[in-house]
Amino acid sequence: MEEIITAMAAKLTEVRGVSGVMLGGSRARGEERPDSDWDLGLYYRGELDLDALNELAGPGVEVAPPGEWGPWVNGGAWLRVDGVAVDWILRDLDRVERVWAECQEGRHEVGVQAGHPLGFWSPCYVGELALGRVLADPGGELAALKKETAHYPPALRRSLVNAAWEAEFLVTVAAKSAPRGDALHVSLCLSHAFGVLCQALYASAERWLLNEKGSLDIAATLPGAPDGFAGRVREILTDLGPRAVERAGVLVAEVRGALG
Repeated sequence: MEEIITAMAAKLTEVRGVSGVMLGGSRARGEERPDSDWDLGLYYRGELDLDALNELAGPGVEVAPPGEWGPWVNGGAWLRVDGVAVDWILRDLDRVERVWAECQEGRHEVGVQAGHPLGFWSPCYVGELALGRVLADPGGELAALKKETAHYPPALRRSLVNAAWEAEFLVTVAAKSAPRGDALHVSLCLSHAFGVLCQALYASAERWLLNEKGSLDIAATLPGAPDGFAGRVREILTDLGPRAVERAGVLVAEVRGALG
């Protein structure tokens, strides 16, 4: 399968607009299971030749053009190759470079994006470069960016750690809804608060958090995570009453106190 994917990446870079292809996800990190998808980031500039992409994708597959899937994960396609899922994810290289410049200055944003219940955090673009594996890169642009992102920006670390203030605010907001039994509002507030804490813990350890999946258990192993962090979060999210909100407040204070 590796040879098929490598050949596919080379063909993709022959399409007008495609600058390079990078392998992402668990397979890039060596953490894959036998049934794991192959996640290919298609980095492009300017206008894409969608007809050529659709031809490469094959019958029954339609490539979603930039913007169709949302503002951040903005397009791509889902393929099956020899029974294995292969995902093409479009990445606007100009935008990725802008986000990298912002991260170096300690700036980030969180946008609404389908499939990302806690929002799409812009540093994910940079983390994908840092943790991904270049498959095809005729102009050397991806390799150069990957080399640049080898070191976590100190300004971004400070920014994401400081952003943990929002977790405390969200717990305060949840406390107003818990006595009324507003489970939806409370669960949204607390889930987002814990997501913010995970981002802060990852950043403090200079690690990239690419999405919500599995982030809680990893965050619990990082410096600054209180004892039993993951288990306490799970218990709180199965209650959602006033007492759970109080415990959430204690947990937030512990994390913020540990991170400074």
